[in-house]
Amino acid sequence: MASGGLDSTVLAYWLIRKRIDFVPLFIDYGQHSRKTELETLKHVLPKAYSKRINIIRLPKVYEGSGSRLINEPNLWRDRVEDADLHLPHRNLLLLSIGVAFAESRNICQLYAAFIETHRAPGTDCCESFFKLLTDVLSRTGKTALKLPFKRFSKSQVAKIGVTLKAPIEQTFSCLAASRVPCGACPNCVDRSNALASLT
Repeated sequence: MASGGLDSTVLAYWLIRKRIDFVPLFIDYGQHSRKTELETLKHVLPKAYSKRINIIRLPKVYEGSGSRLINEPNLWRDRVEDADLHLPHRNLLLLSIGVAFAESRNICQLYAAFIETHRAPGTDCCESFFKLLTDVLSRTGKTALKLPFKRFSKSQVAKIGVTLKAPIEQTFSCLAASRVPCGACPNCVDRSNALASLT
């Protein structure tokens, strides 16, 4: 699974270094930044993998949601709190789609770059959630969920990216703005701190 963000970009280069062949999977769930995310993903991946991107579109699943991930705020006017960026079961949805995509094509492993973060709103981005989901999937199907960075910090992932020569400075991770990163949402803050830790 890939989004053009720092973590998934580093994961792609990590897989390449380990000589694990993969199909990049991009999911459009109606996020306002989907166009920028996809453009970024195509840009940061090596050309051979950029041509292999598969796109799944289900924009209506969150239609009517008040989340600022779906309805882009006017950052000159609107006050945006972390909770405003929550989408119910977003990671469960993404991972379930990824596993279904993989298993229907006889792909035995789904790699995703989720890391545990205490800044993320909601409960589906913590180790206990990932453990439960991994356990459920192991009992119900043949595709194994692989989360190699789940215990890493964003800074640790960024350092791996530097080692792998991944273009992490070109990634896009903003939750609140669709084109130019806001610099203040949880993703922007974590990304900025991670990049700053490299100097």
